[in-house]
Amino acid sequence: MRFFLQYAGCFFAFFSTGFLIASTWTDCWMVNADDSLEVSTKCRGLWWECVTNVFDGIQTCDEYDSIFAEHPVKLVLTRAMMITADILAGFGFLFLVLGLDCVKFLPDEPLIKLRICLVSGVMLLIAGLPGITGSVWYAVDVYVERSSLVFHNVFLGIQYKFGWSCWLGMAGSLGCFLSGSLLTCCMYLFRETSSGRLHSAYSLRKGYSSAGTIVTNVHLPSSQTATAKMYAVDTRV
Repeated sequence: MRFFLQYAGCFFAFFSTGFLIASTWTDCWMVNADDSLEVSTKCRGLWWECVTNVFDGIQTCDEYDSIFAEHPVKLVLTRAMMITADILAGFGFLFLVLGLDCVKFLPDEPLIKLRICLVSGVMLLIAGLPGITGSVWYAVDVYVERSSLVFHNVFLGIQYKFGWSCWLGMAGSLGCFLSGSLLTCCMYLFRETSSGRLHSAYSLRKGYSSAGTIVTNVHLPSSQTATAKMYAVDTRV
């Protein structure tokens, strides 16, 4: 059962990390929702915005100003939270790979490998928090902005809704929560059992080594006595 939890957690962690990284560096956090614009599709990301012609598929992208320039608070905070989630999820996945039983890293220390899996689970749980906060906050802000314009009957030419990059951020964050839960809450149930088995094995090895030492010490004086007798006979001769 522990192996199944490890592999299931690794599966979700792999795709969750990929989703978070893809959502951070893609350009479709916002997409135009105006049905009258049929010639092109306009998407906005965290770093640039792109316009795609629906007929020939030609895409033109414009990068935002430097990161040191003034940007909306929503954009700056979402960038910071998504980058934080990417880093934490990436390190969590790497720690999880090192903690897998099939990886030949510290093969004689299963308890340490179990602790590595627990640490990776905690990192994935922490990574899901800024990821879900940034993506949901961005989506809610876009929805509130669009709803307020519709409510006040204001038309600014282009109205936006949240796009697939935002959905990827939500999915990656939920996957981090799921994999982190598998690696912490569920695998913690096997911690006491594994610790008891390791302690028993260590006690048996210690008992065997002590018995071997006693046997060696018991036979050592007799061997020394026999050698002494042989030297005594040689001396008399």
